[in-house]
Amino acid sequence: MANFSLDDVKVLRERLGTGMIDTKNALVEADGDMEKAVEILRLKGAKGNAKRADRSTSEGLVVAKETAGAVYLIELACETDFVAKNDKFIALADSVVDAIAGAGADSVESALAVSVGGKTVADLISDDAAIIGEKVELRRVSKVAGDNFAVYMHRTSKDLPPQVGVVVAYSGSDDETARAIAQHISFADPQYLAKADVPQAEVDNERRIVEEISRGEGKPEAALPKIVEGRLGGFFKQVALLEQDYARDNKLTVQQVVDQAGLTVTGFVRFKVGA
Repeated sequence: MANFSLDDVKVLRERLGTGMIDTKNALVEADGDMEKAVEILRLKGAKGNAKRADRSTSEGLVVAKETAGAVYLIELACETDFVAKNDKFIALADSVVDAIAGAGADSVESALAVSVGGKTVADLISDDAAIIGEKVELRRVSKVAGDNFAVYMHRTSKDLPPQVGVVVAYSGSDDETARAIAQHISFADPQYLAKADVPQAEVDNERRIVEEISRGEGKPEAALPKIVEGRLGGFFKQVALLEQDYARDNKLTVQQVVDQAGLTVTGFVRFKVGA
């Protein structure tokens, strides 16, 4: 007869979050040795992780952590929304972003190597994935530095954790407007801060496309330069934050709104789970 009690099963389950049958079988195999049972469950989970390597992770959450002079935003991905709203998965995301912010990591590669509780972030995710029973991956990490920050976390469904996260760095004192700009970004999805930040190669490619479209529509050759510039203006409104029409008042651009509020937006990042 195995040398363990129901209390031992309960303690191990609470420690690891594993199922009743798996926990009991591990204790039987370990002859009641708790640490050996933990090792058995971790090894079993690791094998499961390997089998799940090619699975898609289209669900998950975003979470942010502010430190002195910076905010860290991460996307932690999983396979199903059932896991995304699981307390253990949410706690894992909190532990990961805390470790990343504490270490100042600003990329997925450097974040996975961060030490936390005697293991790396990569190990922590792998171990919890084994317990959760799904593929879990740290998909994106961003560090936004600045003087002040507006952080907006949007829930796409009321029973899920935030799946859209925005961090805006700014100088100025109008916190309310800064938060409204963060909300605008969550909706409008700009790719760049200002028109000047759009890579020239991207601008040239867009110019070529709209010129071809305009010619194909039979526009007069003499009018093409003006038509192309007008359509390029529409392109900049799509991709550059400060050029966009403000979501709360489309008679104003975001640039006009921040100018009126005495703000200077110095940077931003937007993550949407699975996008």
